[in-house]
Amino acid sequence: MGSEKIIEEKKQGQALLTDQKEGNSKKLYIESYGCQMNLNDSEIVASILSKEGYNTTHLIEEADLVLVNTCSIREKAEQTVRKRLEKYNAVKKINPTMKVGVLGCMAERLKAKFLEEEKIIDLVVGPDAYRDLPNLLKEVNEGRDAVNVILSKEETYGDVSPVRLNSNGVSAFVSITRGCDNMCTFCVVPFTRGRERSRDPKSILEEIKQLHEKGFKEVTLLGQNVDSYLWYGGGLKKDFKNASEIAKTTAVEFAQLLDMAAIAYPKMRIRFSTSNPQDMSLDVIHTMSKHENICKYIHLPVQSGSTSVLKRMNRQHTREEYMELIDNIKKIIPDCALSQDMMTGFCGETEEEHQDTLSLLEYVKYDFGFMFAYSERPGTPAGKNMEDDIPLAVKKRRLSEIIQVQQKHSLYRLEKFVGKTVEILIEGTSKKSNTHWKGRNSQNAVAVFPKGNENIGDFVNVYIEDCTSATLLGKRV
Repeated sequence: MGSEKIIEEKKQGQALLTDQKEGNSKKLYIESYGCQMNLNDSEIVASILSKEGYNTTHLIEEADLVLVNTCSIREKAEQTVRKRLEKYNAVKKINPTMKVGVLGCMAERLKAKFLEEEKIIDLVVGPDAYRDLPNLLKEVNEGRDAVNVILSKEETYGDVSPVRLNSNGVSAFVSITRGCDNMCTFCVVPFTRGRERSRDPKSILEEIKQLHEKGFKEVTLLGQNVDSYLWYGGGLKKDFKNASEIAKTTAVEFAQLLDMAAIAYPKMRIRFSTSNPQDMSLDVIHTMSKHENICKYIHLPVQSGSTSVLKRMNRQHTREEYMELIDNIKKIIPDCALSQDMMTGFCGETEEEHQDTLSLLEYVKYDFGFMFAYSERPGTPAGKNMEDDIPLAVKKRRLSEIIQVQQKHSLYRLEKFVGKTVEILIEGTSKKSNTHWKGRNSQNAVAVFPKGNENIGDFVNVYIEDCTSATLLGKRV
């Protein structure tokens, strides 16, 4: 659970491979960095370009078009992308007709730098402009630089069915919202992905239906902030107040969407990510407790245990409100697992505020977490208006204290499963042993057990005999 453990870390920078479409003669090499939304966006891009005659390849040397889907949240991702662009340029010397493009969040911010100053790339495409790719490619092929980083009020890609990439064929991600309205001072998402809008529930259920027909057993509903999902016929969330009365009364909120999905596909597991404490309603928690197939796991980023730090971060909740939400979750769903995002060393953080974070960790005892030290992002309110004044050595010490507490709790939570039988969805072979399966239970804990005659995608009951701090060990019942 180190500071760099990001969801799906192993997929960072992997070239995507999709089913090859007959008759497509051009080759696309696409790799993604950053969050799960980015991986999902790459699937959308592959789908759009497949209609333009492109098949994916994992050999960069043979590519006609190389795209890197970027993230500007994490500094590490940004440095990596720069290095990758240098590598592509080296390949361009061998393959001069190859075109290179930057997609996603960093595109918006660094467009001038990449195109004008450094002349590294041919095209820049922001997160809302993927449909414009065919036109942009035409521009590039006619010898012009192409840029579209305009953020949209409407774009949700509701009707583009993503090509499933690098998938285990068992679990898939379905985007339900784009953008974010929260304006946390440390975060660049509202500026790179635009304001929040939700996708038509019909198109979401349709996508789940297609996945179900293809044999997928689990979907994760995805958004920067899923709890604030609100469909009232299209448009930005912030414009809901101006909607007609009929639009308001027939609007669909996140709890209803969850309910609809769970009822329509009772044999599929349903997860969601990411939640935001200020937007999570009790309706959502009651809906989770009502349906067996909605996983008992909530990723609930808190960022800090101190109300004064939360205020500087412009988080719309206090320590006390967060604790009350945790109490409600535990009351309504006693076996619910919880995970956190925790940031240490934010501008002006005192030792006392750091202690507040440690005491919150003790209060909640999260199952796992994603912990990192604050590093300033250009273009964010904190970057513009606050001093990043905590010395690196102090940040590192505080981070290591947080990680130590979390590791203790991760073990404590997993030990609770020992001696119990849990339902595991088999996702694939264990990384460490070819003779073992790995899968997850409803609480998102990973379990490993010896292979029998089961298949990937089967639900099996596993008796948990032991655990490490990260994995349950058991045998099939």
